[in-house]
Amino acid sequence: MKLNLQDIPRVETIAKEDFIKYYFKPQKPVVIERFIEDWPAYSKWNLNYIKDVAGDKTVPLYDDRPVDYKDGFNEAHATMKMSDYVDLLKREPTKFRIFLWNILKEVPQLQKDFSYPDFGLRLMKGLPMLFFGGTDSHTFMHHDIDLANIFHFHFEGEKQCILFDQKQTKYLYKVPYSLITREDIDFSNPGFEKWPALMHAKGWTCNLKHGELLYMPEGYWHYMKYITPGFSMSLRAIARNPKNLGKAIYNVFVMRNYDNLMRRIKGQKWIDWKNKKAITNTNRSFKNL
Repeated sequence: MKLNLQDIPRVETIAKEDFIKYYFKPQKPVVIERFIEDWPAYSKWNLNYIKDVAGDKTVPLYDDRPVDYKDGFNEAHATMKMSDYVDLLKREPTKFRIFLWNILKEVPQLQKDFSYPDFGLRLMKGLPMLFFGGTDSHTFMHHDIDLANIFHFHFEGEKQCILFDQKQTKYLYKVPYSLITREDIDFSNPGFEKWPALMHAKGWTCNLKHGELLYMPEGYWHYMKYITPGFSMSLRAIARNPKNLGKAIYNVFVMRNYDNLMRRIKGQKWIDWKNKKAITNTNRSFKNL
């Protein structure tokens, strides 16, 4: 059996009014295939270009190792010069990914290659983030701490995206006091004997290619797997739903600090307890169906 996923709708391009009416207001994802062909980035941005303009930068790297109590929030697992990292991506599969790399701060000239689109939402212009990955590398299923509306632009190669809205959380084995699901679930090929509640989750999927834009609504869970080496840029707009905005404030100012405190007090026991609770909480919901 496979996850219950439907294809994310696709359009070639879209007017602001139609985006608001058909996707933002009903909070549905969409892939826009030809929205950025007038950006310089559309023809310029590839791994070789990034190596040329940012090869001397030291970048933070992340892999898919389980969370350790000694890890800080979004703490990198390794660092490498961007030139060496691009060479690694092109040479062989690697689990190392770049996560939340602020291009405005590190390489300001890259901002000249794109413009901020007008979708009728106020974008956070100080936070354009880049994400890189090698063949078969993937993120854990997670949602962003601020539950923002995300506009995800992909460059070079191809990547698989799987999305779930917040209503599906009860089936996803969410780790409490965290933004992730159980790290040992392979969402590209889950085992339902071990994770039976996933059979009831209803989600969305697409494969993104160069120049395509994926809109992810507020608080959507997302799993990304790089089919080939490549990278993406995310622009974001603050959550507009009062409930989601409230969750975002709680996550940033309460949940994150409480989790860090408990890691210091209880160490690995805290991580182990959270992973067990992810199963018991989800199984409880699953049995109540």
